[in-house]
Amino acid sequence: MSIEVLIADDQTMIRRGLRLILEDQPDITVTGEAEDGAEAVEMARRLRPDVCLVDIRMPRLDGIEVTRALAGPGVTDPIRVIVVTTFDLDEYVYGALRGGAVGFVLKDAGPALLIEAVRAAHNGEALVSPSITLRLLKHLNDAGSVPHSRAARSMPLSGREVEVVQAIARGRTNQEIASELFISISTVKSHLSGIQTKLGVRNRTEIAVWAWENRVVESTA
Repeated sequence: MSIEVLIADDQTMIRRGLRLILEDQPDITVTGEAEDGAEAVEMARRLRPDVCLVDIRMPRLDGIEVTRALAGPGVTDPIRVIVVTTFDLDEYVYGALRGGAVGFVLKDAGPALLIEAVRAAHNGEALVSPSITLRLLKHLNDAGSVPHSRAARSMPLSGREVEVVQAIARGRTNQEIASELFISISTVKSHLSGIQTKLGVRNRTEIAVWAWENRVVESTA
């Protein structure tokens, strides 16, 4: 079955360009286009696509508000949202990830990364543009969000789970984590389930945010 995608962007040319990129793939189908945030929320709730691509700056509701409405903490049946934008300001990145987005991709990152992000979201994984990931890690480490000693004392995870969390925070896929740690993909998934339960988070993006905020992974990693 095809991965069904909804595109939300107030620029017609951008929507058409994204549609052309995605529908060139045999496993992806664009089921709808929305030109503002309110329409995006209505269409997403009605069509229930597998993935929503959402721009940050849109009329009526911006991308952060759309993300919260479709994937926020209070949503019982969240839809996977990827923020696709030309703006990589820190407040947008934090807002999107805290709002429940499973990906944050810059429009100039190229078609390959966009397609990879859609497939990753559909598979329950997350993808954030590498340049943004590194900057986030550096910012949080420089800011000293949580001292290493304090994070270590309050760490609810086993050593192996910490390794999995570090890999997730660096944007690794399940397959890459399995290869790096010499374990099976099913074991990776089992660790992910346990980590989510222990940390009280819903997905791997929230695991990555927890790792960044608790300085579990270094910016140089």
